[in-house]
Amino acid sequence: MAKTVTTGRPPREVLAWSRELTGPPLRSAVESLPPSMRRIAAYHFGWLDEQGRPASGNAGKAVRPALVLLAAEAAGGSAASAVPAAVAVELVHNFSLLHDDVMDGDATRRHRPTAWSVFGVSGAILAGDALLTLAFEVLQAGGGPVADEATRILGAAVLDLVEGQSADTSFETRDEVTLAECVSMAEGKTAALLAASCALGALSGDGGREVIEALRAFGSRLGLAFQMVDDLLGIWGDPSVTGKPVFSDLRNRKKSLPVVAALTSATPPAAELAAFYRRPQPPTSPARPSTPAGSEHAAAAPGISPVGQPPASSASSVLAPAEQAPGTPELARIASLIEAAGGRAWTQARADDLLAEALAHLASADPAPRPAAELHALAHLLAKRDH
Repeated sequence: MAKTVTTGRPPREVLAWSRELTGPPLRSAVESLPPSMRRIAAYHFGWLDEQGRPASGNAGKAVRPALVLLAAEAAGGSAASAVPAAVAVELVHNFSLLHDDVMDGDATRRHRPTAWSVFGVSGAILAGDALLTLAFEVLQAGGGPVADEATRILGAAVLDLVEGQSADTSFETRDEVTLAECVSMAEGKTAALLAASCALGALSGDGGREVIEALRAFGSRLGLAFQMVDDLLGIWGDPSVTGKPVFSDLRNRKKSLPVVAALTSATPPAAELAAFYRRPQPPTSPARPSTPAGSEHAAAAPGISPVGQPPASSASSVLAPAEQAPGTPELARIASLIEAAGGRAWTQARADDLLAEALAHLASADPAPRPAAELHALAHLLAKRDH
C-alpha cells in the first residue's frame, strides 16, 4: 500500500535545491575539459559570455537532476548518493541540446545566441561530444558499487535518445508520418532520458528491482507528457518566456505531435496543412552575430551560410517565389489549421492522460512520503508548464 502523500517543498524550491546540489560538481566536471571545449560548454551553460568573460546566464531548470535526486529519496536513500548520476544526466541532456540546436538551425536558446551560432557548427558538435563523454566519466567515478549498472542504464537511454532524434529529423523529409511513429520518436528523444533519470535515482538510493522499474515507468510516462507540452510550446509558446523563436517548430517543418495529430485527422484543415508540409523547404537563415567568437570562419548549420559570409551561390539557394521561407502571418495561419484539425486539443488531452499514468506508477513504487509529494508536484509542473 502506498504511503500517505504529505506536503513537500513547492516545485520551484525543489528545482533550486537541485541546482544547488548539482551545480558545483557540474561546473567542476566541465572545468576538467580541454580549454577549447570548456569555453564552449561554459558559454552554453551561461557561465561565460561570447568573449569568455564571467556571466550569469540561465543554465537550465535542472529538471532531470531533480528527478534523479528525488527518486533516490523516494526509494529510501539519500539525495547525496545520487549526485553523480544527477550530474551525468544533466551532461547528457546538454549534449543533446548542443546537437539539437545545430540540426534545427535554432539561433537562440535561453534568451541568447546558441553555441553553434557563436562558435560554429564544428565547435558546438565537438563540445556536445565532450559533454557526453564526461557524463560517463562522472558516473563511473562516483557511482560506487552500482556504477556498472548505472552506466548500462544511461548508455541505453542515450541510444534511445539518438534514435529518437534521428527519427525526428527524418520526419522532416517525409510526406507522411503516422501518429504511432511520432509517439515512438518522442519516447526515445525525450522520455528515455527522464525514465533513466528516475531509474538511476532509485538505483543510487538502493531501491529494489520493482521500485526501480516503477520509478522508471513514472519517468517514461512523465517524459512523454513533457514532450507533448514541449511540442505545444514549440507552436503556441510565448518566445519571451520560452527563449526560442516564434513558431520555431513550424518554421523548421518539424512533424511534432500536434502537427502529426492534425495531419492524420482526415479533416478539411488537414488537407491545407498537408499542402504546406509538402512544399519544398527553403534554407534556414536565422539572425546571429556577424563575427563568431574564437573563429574567423565558423562553420554554419546545414543550409546556413557561415557567420559573416553571404549565402553560397548555388542553384539550391536561389528560391522560386513559392519556396520563400514562410513569414509569421503564414505560420500563424498554419498554427490555426493545426488547432482547427484538433492537433492542439489531442496533444493536451494525451499529455493529461500520460500525467495520470505517471502518477499511478509513482504510487506503485510505495515511495517515501515527502519525496513522493515533491515528485507529484514536479510532475504537475512539467505537464502544465509554459516554458
